[in-house]
Amino acid sequence: MPLEIAIAGGGVGGMAAAIALQNQGHNVTIFEQARAFGRIGADVNLTPNAVHALDGLGIGDRLRATAARPEFRISRTWDSGEETSRLPMSAAAEVKYGAPQLTIHRADLLAALESALLPDTLHFGARVAGVSQTEDGVTLTFADGSTGDYDLVIGADGIHSAIRHALYGADDPQFTGLVSYRGVFVRGEAPDLPNLDSFTKWWGPTSDLQIVTFPLNRGEEVFVFATTGQKDWTEEGWTLSGDIDELRDIYKDFHPEARALLDACTEVTRSALHVRAPMPRWSEGRVVLLGDAAHPMVPFMAQGACMASEDAVVLGCALEGVEAEGLPAALERFAESRIPRTTRVQEGSLANDWLKKGGNADWVYGYDAWGALKYEVV
Repeated sequence: MPLEIAIAGGGVGGMAAAIALQNQGHNVTIFEQARAFGRIGADVNLTPNAVHALDGLGIGDRLRATAARPEFRISRTWDSGEETSRLPMSAAAEVKYGAPQLTIHRADLLAALESALLPDTLHFGARVAGVSQTEDGVTLTFADGSTGDYDLVIGADGIHSAIRHALYGADDPQFTGLVSYRGVFVRGEAPDLPNLDSFTKWWGPTSDLQIVTFPLNRGEEVFVFATTGQKDWTEEGWTLSGDIDELRDIYKDFHPEARALLDACTEVTRSALHVRAPMPRWSEGRVVLLGDAAHPMVPFMAQGACMASEDAVVLGCALEGVEAEGLPAALERFAESRIPRTTRVQEGSLANDWLKKGGNADWVYGYDAWGALKYEVV
């Protein structure tokens, strides 16, 4: 019998979970607080583990139509430009991991996911305020005072999750002391720079200084991400305007090729980076968290959207063939499978030293979300 499922949050994890569950025949409704998806927000690095997960949802061709395929993942030293790590990606990753790395604008990723949803799945302008449950079902409460009853509620509503708050109480995210800057330039603005077809990270003299760059839009554009330290932060938002000249001055001692990346940008946005400590539980009864609602992380391993994609697939597999009365046990099985991995990635991202001087990426890139539960004892 199909389950009636509500998902709070229409981001990557929420829509991917909806696709996985609709493919099983369940009735799924997504409630997204935004009034529409715009072409804003961070650009997304989908490493092979995430592309493999999303390919299984049937959106691989749509992703590849707009994404770029980085040739290598490179680490370079801030002043000398020395390469300390170079991993083959693209075709090599496809052979090794079953999928390439794809770098894509977040709006294109969301559009690909939305295209695979059944009609009338996604409801905009619907802000979830809370959740309550009995043994027989779950009730969602919305900001306008309305309610809805479901067999299962999935909290995919981000780092400020109302579902997480309802389950586990207030738990404000911790400011890392870092502010991130994001910019994009047309490739032709810096045609002579090397490695524009690769994912490259410039490691600074201190942990608060780094520049990451990768291709977008089939290689026609280049995305630039940089961070600086800042003690206090009071503003909220992903599209706050940044001062490009101030950013260039902060990086004035970096290698000329690194500085040229910032010189090619005409404007940048900025946002603060927040984290939460790993959680020991993600589910209570018939309510479960995934993505940033469960494991927000800084972007230094480029795994935020990737972990959400994995979550969605593993959750779908955990719920295959499950009736309403079996939901609590299935949700616990899902969380127990995912928590060790996402905790390791959260901690590795915060440490910010992954692949700085080489190393094996297999434990990240080689993860098979579709087979994660296959050999577990139920």
